Amino acid sequence: QVPVVESGGGLVQPGGSLRLSCRFSVFSNRVMSWYRQAPGKERELVASITDDGAPTYGDSVKGRFTVSRDNVKNMMYLQMSSLQPDDTATYLCYHMGYWGQGTQVTVSS
Repeated sequence: QVPVVESGGGLVQPGGSLRLSCRFSVFSNRVMSWYRQAPGKERELVASITDDGAPTYGDSVKGRFTVSRDNVKNMMYLQMSSLQPDDTATYLCYHMGYWGQGTQVTVSS
């Protein structure tokens, strides 16, 4: 069973919204994180969330993205709004040393 699986990516117009999901088969009370990586750029921390739901965000997404987690369902979510072309990237989950394969988000008109 794959430890981490992301879903929910797709093509969206500028100003639109998407909700990404991350399912974990390994789970703990440690911090979970969303990262993103665009072609030619370094991997960037998008958001993290502690076991009790305290979030932190990268400066580029503050006020537009919201991270949440469901400790019963072993899931983490990323609600993205006011998306811009610069948000285009592969979005990846990280937890307990495991990375997912990523889900592609493309923002384009």
